[in-house]
Amino acid sequence: MTSSILLAFALMLVLEGIMPFIAPAAWRETFRRLIQLSDGQIRFIGLTSMLIGVVLLMLFS
Repeated sequence: MTSSILLAFALMLVLEGIMPFIAPAAWRETFRRLIQLSDGQIRFIGLTSMLIGVVLLMLFS
């Protein structure tokens, strides 16, 4: 179980690092836009992301 969690964390870091590595200017602009969103909008994005992740986990496990 621990190794699976560490593998998932490592994959997350790789995926999170792709955008700033390939297109740092676009990554920076994305964060500029995120700063302008309200807390409710950011929470909705987070909730949607978590729900999609849970659905994908249920489908592929």
